[in-house]
Amino acid sequence: MITDPGPAPPDAAGDPAAAAAAVHVSGLRKRYGDVAALAGVDLVIRAGEFFTLLGPSGSGKTTLLRLIAGFERPDAGRIELGDSDVTGVPPYARNVNTVFQDYALFPHMTVGQNIEYGLRVRRVPKAVRREKVGRALEMVRLPRLADRKPAQLSGGQRQRVALARAIVNEPEVLLLDEPLGALDLKLRQELQLELLRVQREVGITFVYVTHDQEEALTMSDRIAVLNHGSIEQIGSPTQVYEQPRTPFVAGFIGVSNLIERDGHKITVRPEKLTLIEDGEPDPPDAHVEPGQVRDVIYAGVLTRYVVDLDAGGELVVTRLNAERASVAAGSRVRVAWRPSQAFTIPQGPDQGPRSGEGKQ
Repeated sequence: MITDPGPAPPDAAGDPAAAAAAVHVSGLRKRYGDVAALAGVDLVIRAGEFFTLLGPSGSGKTTLLRLIAGFERPDAGRIELGDSDVTGVPPYARNVNTVFQDYALFPHMTVGQNIEYGLRVRRVPKAVRREKVGRALEMVRLPRLADRKPAQLSGGQRQRVALARAIVNEPEVLLLDEPLGALDLKLRQELQLELLRVQREVGITFVYVTHDQEEALTMSDRIAVLNHGSIEQIGSPTQVYEQPRTPFVAGFIGVSNLIERDGHKITVRPEKLTLIEDGEPDPPDAHVEPGQVRDVIYAGVLTRYVVDLDAGGELVVTRLNAERASVAAGSRVRVAWRPSQAFTIPQGPDQGPRSGEGKQ
């Protein structure tokens, strides 16, 4: 299991308070019948960071989020929020809020009433509620929509209202369960940046669940990659992309480009590779392998080439379309990369990290 929280995010490096644990789970296990949804997870999430739980369907990420929220009880293990053990505490008594994919807004209430609902339950005075709702609407950039009903809003606006309703209660931790999953790509990309802006502005710890690798890389201070109920790797977006610790992480985040050479599995990302055609010189100090182009995939700004290597295995190479004309399928080519651009996947039963990368 991963017990070390890893390198601090840049904004927490010199701030001890920011590096304190907002969430600490240890030995967390959960089964549903014969299925082990979580198999002994250890995890530390720092106060004030944007932390993402990333993995495919069935990896355990949503189960972990629900356990932190209190919607499920673990079979074993411990959950702490700040300095408090909340393992047996019901959801309403935990200082967390959850934003869901389906928004869960009250259709008969206005936007303002939806946002202030939690404050009313807590009997916050009306004047204070009005002030907090106004600030929350400004924060999510919906200042003039307080009197509208949810049905009068777009999907993106409804998601912003759900976010405002969650942050207005000023929870220690905000849990977000694939909140952008129902939106179209362009709107999802816009709201990714909005969510990140809001998180930085309010300073609340965000724990975000997604299966979208690009979303995780775009928004996160750190990412935990889950697979079959276990954490395979925790690290910054750069670490999990550039230095995957397991074949699963290498394959799930981006294009895997895994090949075996001299008894070692290595990965090289497509953008690090150079496609060399006949008559072109090899780059200096590069590792070069010949092969044949099997597939050519046009993707607008770039083209992906799938190359079968003579030495075995295949690599996907990307090339910007502004650079030169496309290479046809069936062409003989050479693929080059610098040794520093290839990363060896650790071998052995624990597939443990290299020095300085934490423990697994």
